[in-house]
Amino acid sequence: MKRISTHILDLVRGEPAADLPVRLEKQSRGGAWHLLASAKTDHDGRCSQLLPEGDDVSAGVYRLVFDSGRYFELQKIGTLYPVVEVTFQVKEGESHLHIPLLLSPNGYTTYRGT
Repeated sequence: MKRISTHILDLVRGEPAADLPVRLEKQSRGGAWHLLASAKTDHDGRCSQLLPEGDDVSAGVYRLVFDSGRYFELQKIGTLYPVVEVTFQVKEGESHLHIPLLLSPNGYTTYRGT
């Protein structure tokens, strides 16, 4: 199955970050960003498929844009990072990328998941 997915953990609460808005965008050869999909994380902090139905994971530069400001605002917590952007490259032949995010109001970490 061809897909791009994410999982967000709230490090302060020690729980998945539910209902956090996420956008998947792809960069054109000219450098402009194009929206492919938007979603909110489920109760387990996951977006298991961000690639639109029928789309293929083609080689190129993509980014996930996390609306962390909105997420922390709903909890009445201030944040240094109102938006977290994770830019990554898809190589020819790759069919599944999982990009987790460990999030707190004053920092974040990401890595290539499985």
